[in-house]
Amino acid sequence: MVEEQKQPGILCISTYEKGQAFLRAAAQTGVPVTLLTVEKLRHADWPWDSLSQVHFMPDNFEHLDEALAFVTRLFRHNNYGRVVALDEFDLELAALVREHLRLPGMGQTATRFFRDKLAMREGALRGGIAVPAFSSVANHHALWAFMEKVRGPWLLKPRSSASAIGIKKIASQAEIWPVLEQLGDEASHHLLESFVPGEVFHVDAIWWHGELKFAAAHKYGRPPMQTMHEGGVFTTRTLDREGEEAKALFAIHAQTIAALGAVTGITHTEFIRAHTDGRFYFLETAARVGGAYIAEVVEFAAGVNPWAEWAKIEVAELRGEVYQLPLLSADYAGSVICLAKQETPDISSYDALEVVLRMHKHHHAGLIVKSSSAEKVQALLDAYSQRFLDEFCTRMDVPDKPTS
Repeated sequence: MVEEQKQPGILCISTYEKGQAFLRAAAQTGVPVTLLTVEKLRHADWPWDSLSQVHFMPDNFEHLDEALAFVTRLFRHNNYGRVVALDEFDLELAALVREHLRLPGMGQTATRFFRDKLAMREGALRGGIAVPAFSSVANHHALWAFMEKVRGPWLLKPRSSASAIGIKKIASQAEIWPVLEQLGDEASHHLLESFVPGEVFHVDAIWWHGELKFAAAHKYGRPPMQTMHEGGVFTTRTLDREGEEAKALFAIHAQTIAALGAVTGITHTEFIRAHTDGRFYFLETAARVGGAYIAEVVEFAAGVNPWAEWAKIEVAELRGEVYQLPLLSADYAGSVICLAKQETPDISSYDALEVVLRMHKHHHAGLIVKSSSAEKVQALLDAYSQRFLDEFCTRMDVPDKPTS
């Protein structure tokens, strides 16, 4: 006789060490939370007390169907009502699991628009959103025609990577063909995009059945691609909510997500303001929380943590309830982070009253500042980023592929 199933739980998939705030917040509601991660993270800093079960997949899965088989074996004796991918690189597996087990949430086609850089550009363009000129590289005749029409330089981007990982700058037509030849069958998993110099922004949002519940607009100090490839200090800060840039970003952001499909959960979306014409262009989006302590910047500025709100959304969906956004604050925050040459850099001399968080991570220096003034946050970031550059900053080569 089959044992009666207990209340449905949430299966969280993460092949990277992140999402601890989600796991804690979901568990606090009384819902059973199961974490599925990989063997190499067996001793990672997970919130063990918040987890009803933890399972470890082999690190060497070569195909999604192997991981799917692993999950379906767990499903035989566990009642998972929701499946959540805590990291961008786990979105495909979560979508496949939902499709195969007929669970609610984004399936494979919907996920494409928040994972595949080619699909999201096509979707945004169809929705009337400005995007840098781009082309698939799968057909060489079409690619040649694109390069004849759109002058270089261009960026060759992996369609399903994150951040600036794997991006190559291409200066001439002659340069692209050997790169594609070297990529072989992997070439079609890339796109070619016009290189648009400009300032990069991001909007971090909370959605409920396609309704925008919350959005915060931010500006990076230097474009993330430049920081990753050239080294330097990473900064981001909340924009003045009533400023021209924030208002323009809120408008194009809402239009972009509407064009890509209704969402329930969290999105992190990037735009670039071109130096040439001052227009905002869509770069990419993801159905996940922004990395590099962006969740903490949002929390200090607005009083809501995207990880925790995402957990509440998943629990509300599981229980058939309606998600309610908590009361918001209206402060401003920003972060300064760099790879440090010191193993444990000493940032105690950064003693402004506005410093609200100091990061403790080997070979990293980082802090977050908070103020009721957007101008004060910007001034502190400008001063501190120069000091970080002088006192701590080092660099390392960007990997061609992500590492956990």
